[in-house]
Amino acid sequence: MKKNEMTARLKWVALAGLVACSLGSALAQEAVIRKNLAARLPALSKIDEVSKTPMNGLYEIRVNDSDILYTDAEGNFLLQGNLIDTRAKRNLTEERIEKLSAVAFDTLPLKDAFVQVRGNGKRVMAVFADPNCGYCKRFERDLQKVDNVTIHTFLIPILSPDSVEKSRNIWCAKDKGKAWSDWMVNGQAAAKASCDTAPLERNLAFSKKYKITGTPTVFFADGTRVPGAISTQDIEKQLASAAGK
Repeated sequence: MKKNEMTARLKWVALAGLVACSLGSALAQEAVIRKNLAARLPALSKIDEVSKTPMNGLYEIRVNDSDILYTDAEGNFLLQGNLIDTRAKRNLTEERIEKLSAVAFDTLPLKDAFVQVRGNGKRVMAVFADPNCGYCKRFERDLQKVDNVTIHTFLIPILSPDSVEKSRNIWCAKDKGKAWSDWMVNGQAAAKASCDTAPLERNLAFSKKYKITGTPTVFFADGTRVPGAISTQDIEKQLASAAGK
C-alpha cells in the first residue's frame, strides 16, 4: 500500500472514530435527559425527541408531536417559550413548530371540503374555517381579490353551538361555495338544510389530530401552514412561494 493511501485511510479511520464517539456521547446525553425528566416530572408527556439547539448547552424537547420545550444537559431545568436568534433575527421555536406542523397537501382529505375555482384554478390552497369566525370573514373578503386559484374549504364548527347549525346549512346547500360566500362576505345566511354531515365530523377529527385549533388556518401546496387571517398581498406571496418549490 502506498504511503498516500495509508495516510488517507488512517485519516478516514480517525474521522469515523470521532463520529462514532460523538454519536455515542449524544445518545448518552439524551438518555440522561430522558431519565431525569421522566423521574422528576412524571406528568410530563412522553418525550418524542431530544435534540441539540444552536445555543450551547440547551436541548430541545419535543412532546405531543409538535410541542417544544427546552432543557439543559442534565434535565435540571425546563423552559417553555421562544428561542430567538438575535443575530439572524429569527424565531427558531416558531420556525421549528411550523416545520413540524406542516401537512403535505396531498394528505388533506379534500373530499370533505367544498371547492371554489377562480380563473384557471392552477394555484391551490386549503382553508379550515368556522362560519362564526370574524377573522375568517375578513380573510374571505381579502380572498375575493385573488384569481387563478382553487380553494378547498373545510368547515370546522368549533367556536359555538350555533357554528354547527350554520356549517350544516352551508354544507348541505345546493351550491356550497355560493352559500359560504353569501354568508361570510355579504352576511346572507344559508337557508336551513339537512344532509349527511359526517364530513364535518371528520374535519373536526382531522383538526384535532393535526392541532388546527384556530380559524382560519390555511395550507398551501408546499405544505406550509399559516394560522390566522392574512392579507391579499400575503396570500399572493404564499401562493407564489408554494408554486416555486
